[in-house]
Amino acid sequence: MKLLEKFRALSADIQRIKAQNHDLRLQIGTMLVKQTSSATTFQDAEFKVFSQFGDDGIIQYLIKNVNPTVNKFIEFGVENYEESNTRFLLINNYWQGLVIDGSDTNIDYIKKDPIYWRHNLTAVNSFITAENINDLIKENGYANSAGLLSIDIDGNDYWVWKAITAVTPDIVIVEYNAIFGPDRPITIPYEAGFVRTNAHYSNLYRGASLAALYNLAIEKGYSFVGCNSAGNNAYFIKTTKLGPLGTLTPLEGFVQSHFRESRHSDGTLSFADLDEQRKLISGLPVFNVITKQIEVF
Repeated sequence: MKLLEKFRALSADIQRIKAQNHDLRLQIGTMLVKQTSSATTFQDAEFKVFSQFGDDGIIQYLIKNVNPTVNKFIEFGVENYEESNTRFLLINNYWQGLVIDGSDTNIDYIKKDPIYWRHNLTAVNSFITAENINDLIKENGYANSAGLLSIDIDGNDYWVWKAITAVTPDIVIVEYNAIFGPDRPITIPYEAGFVRTNAHYSNLYRGASLAALYNLAIEKGYSFVGCNSAGNNAYFIKTTKLGPLGTLTPLEGFVQSHFRESRHSDGTLSFADLDEQRKLISGLPVFNVITKQIEVF
């Protein structure tokens, strides 16, 4: 019985420390918003509160310059939402949001987080495909009603954005695969059930190049305005909402990734450098979005 009581006390302490850390990060974030209010570039604006890299600051910079039509967001591929592109936007700016993840465990975790009753957040468990994404948006009340969309599903990112017609947000964030380089407009071929770990043990065969996303953006009426310094997220603004923001070509805005997430065949991190990463997925099929042909990487 004493052991159980100790365990409960320890669990309570952990939850209290977690809450204090969360609140401290939020307080620091609100100060950073004020300090970077005069930023004129992505690099000046970047800061991290809940985002994986400096995207919290970039998003604050963009909503100030774009003035989105509606203060609602959609983000998918959020895991348990502890680290995400929109959590700070939800809490600091009181935006309303829809988050989607393929794990019921992750969605259950989100619904038990205090932010779920403190803020207007909808969390949905679904494995996202090009075929179901529009229905998911409509069924949850976000058709034609979102100021920001964040896509990070480590696979069919290009194909899912291409499929979306239910909503045209003012700001779109899409993860790109920097290993594919700045020149070739390529993506993985579409496979509805794609999971990157199953597709190749390295975890590197996924997503689309910046050039592929750039071409899709033009088709959908968006302009490319930059990438984060970590080299994994690209930002697109509806061309009619650009305001003072300048546009870039893929070559001008490309940022090479600095992280090393490659894996050995046993699933452990290999810490491969860029050349080694490219060799690992060399020869695998990619789809050229301009020629509409399958090529090899």
